Amino acid sequence: MSFPLSSPSSSSSLLDAHGWDSGWAAAFAPYASQGLVPGRVVRVDRGQCDVATAEGVIRADTAFVTPHDPLRVVCTGDWAAVDPEGASDPRYVRACLPRRTAFARSTSSKRSEGQILAANVDHAVITVSLAVELDLGRIERFLALAWESGAQPTVVLSKADLVPDPVGLSYLVEDVETIAPGVQVLPLSSATGEGLDVLAATVAGGTTVLLGVSGAGKSTLANALVGEDVMDVQAARDVDGKGRHTTTTRNLFVLPGGGVLIDTPGLRGVGLWDAEAGVGQVFSEIEELAGDCRFHDCAHESEPGCAVTAAIEDGSLSVRRLESYRKLIRENRRIVAKTDARVRSEMLKEWKRMGAGGRAQMEFKRQGRLG
Repeated sequence: MSFPLSSPSSSSSLLDAHGWDSGWAAAFAPYASQGLVPGRVVRVDRGQCDVATAEGVIRADTAFVTPHDPLRVVCTGDWAAVDPEGASDPRYVRACLPRRTAFARSTSSKRSEGQILAANVDHAVITVSLAVELDLGRIERFLALAWESGAQPTVVLSKADLVPDPVGLSYLVEDVETIAPGVQVLPLSSATGEGLDVLAATVAGGTTVLLGVSGAGKSTLANALVGEDVMDVQAARDVDGKGRHTTTTRNLFVLPGGGVLIDTPGLRGVGLWDAEAGVGQVFSEIEELAGDCRFHDCAHESEPGCAVTAAIEDGSLSVRRLESYRKLIRENRRIVAKTDARVRSEMLKEWKRMGAGGRAQMEFKRQGRLG
């Protein structure tokens, strides 16, 4: 695996190409006084990482910054303070600068842990293959995590050349735009080049992370944006559009038009991790409607004066959209409740209230039959 660097006239430009700015320089000042050097983590594996410094890409050990919190481990995109040349063998990452943004999800384990996928990201490109049927619920899930991270999401509908009918393609774009308020939705084909110039202009400057499931075409897209074959590409299965994990680690590359790109492995599971604000951003129209409900704690089910159910009845809000919102809200609350006693208490009270309401309704129906 190679990590392309630009060919600047001064060593400081190597850092600039990876996103170094005056803010990072100010944050690094205490470490500079200790004789450490700055660099950006471009890859992490097996307790070591590759770090882009002013002298080039070096290999460093992360043993000194291995916290118990999995969200604080060294991650691709981090800015690190590393030993100067000749200080030790191997050289060590001594500290990471505070992150401006962080893209995290819950792990697939039962240990209530989060997993950091990329750090200091400005743009999150959610790659969705048009080789298979659109899964709007999954896109909403990715969007919630992207908004929560602090990055600006973009949805790329890859393999657009597989939908030759312009009208049919426009309908697919419209379907995604409906569930992605405030998000650019871009049909793109790495095979024909359609949409690549628009995406390249969108991500120029700043840091971009590519996200999506296996077979979505992320590695092909990474190669197209970087301008060379930096990632291996494997064919997806025709039957379901799924592919093997081409990318097995998160890698950071410098883009020829400015900015950097982080490619990530295909995600089988996209669990939320404390993403309440992100969910609210994705379903902003539902939260806006909820503000007009008669009761501030309206569950949007059968309460009188519910603006959300009224929108369902008049057709301005789809049942699928509301069910997806409820699902993500419940999932996020369960994740937060595992580590937050106050949320657990609130959920227990709500379950008791709902149970009491259900029992009262059943008793009312029973009395009606007896009467």
